[in-house]
Amino acid sequence: MTDRITTPFNAQSTAAEVIAGVDLVGRRAIVTGGASGIGVETARALADAGAEVTLAVRNVEAGRQTAEDILDTTGNKVLVAPLDLADQASIARFVAGWDGPLHILVNNAGIMASPLMRTPQGWEMQFATNHLGHFALATGLHSALASAGGARIVSVSSSAHHRSPVVFDDIHFERREYEPWSAYGQSKTANVLFAVEGSKRWADDGITINALMPGGIRTNLQRYVDDEEIERLRVAAGVTDNMWKTPEQGAATSILVATSPLLEGIGGRYFEDCNEAVVGQLSARNGVAAYALDPEAAARLWQVSLDTLAA
Repeated sequence: MTDRITTPFNAQSTAAEVIAGVDLVGRRAIVTGGASGIGVETARALADAGAEVTLAVRNVEAGRQTAEDILDTTGNKVLVAPLDLADQASIARFVAGWDGPLHILVNNAGIMASPLMRTPQGWEMQFATNHLGHFALATGLHSALASAGGARIVSVSSSAHHRSPVVFDDIHFERREYEPWSAYGQSKTANVLFAVEGSKRWADDGITINALMPGGIRTNLQRYVDDEEIERLRVAAGVTDNMWKTPEQGAATSILVATSPLLEGIGGRYFEDCNEAVVGQLSARNGVAAYALDPEAAARLWQVSLDTLAA
């Protein structure tokens, strides 16, 4: 049993507090979905610590506005590049356009509990965006990450992974009835499994990958989920408090995973509220399911992902 990692930070800590004292001058970072929600504050904290940050976004205009805002608050210029994670050609263009080392990749973008949508390949949209898109991006940028020495990948998951393992027999809901939260949960489990297998495969390249739950934050991620649905889910889960994190607090665990000296050389784990989660002790917001850390499922998902992208 590996020792569980704890830090001086908690659910109330902000990204700025977590990154205080960390010098990222000369480091290069990519934040997917960096134009909204916790992506903005993740990018801002990285830029404020001196990193050269690229916002990889679908909406380039929104990205430019965010970059200007971050420049105003940090004094550091932020780059913007188009990236649609549901479009493999877009990912290929982004990868082809990247030159030189990459020290930090924050797989932050996501889609939550959407109606059934499919990519042109027939892939279910949440799995395609949240997992396959980020998988293609990370594998495409592997040489850039390897050349950086000690690169880190941040895989933004969710406690919603409790809702479903990866259902290998029917990942894309071709035979089973589509259920938005099961699809989201499956994709978030995939985000954790990616960290488990990727850290193992890429250990010799000095690349570590960790997954995390940012916490409950009201952002554009919930565009398919109305207030009534959120309240219904809260009651069903037995959540009695109304504690939403601010985006600055929501970005804190991403920043911890991306930059903390406490995680040097650590990979394949799942963090929440700036500390490693307890395996199997699940509540509405906390804990990591054992199936999300299962090395056999992680290895299988990696191969399935490679096969899917190659088809």
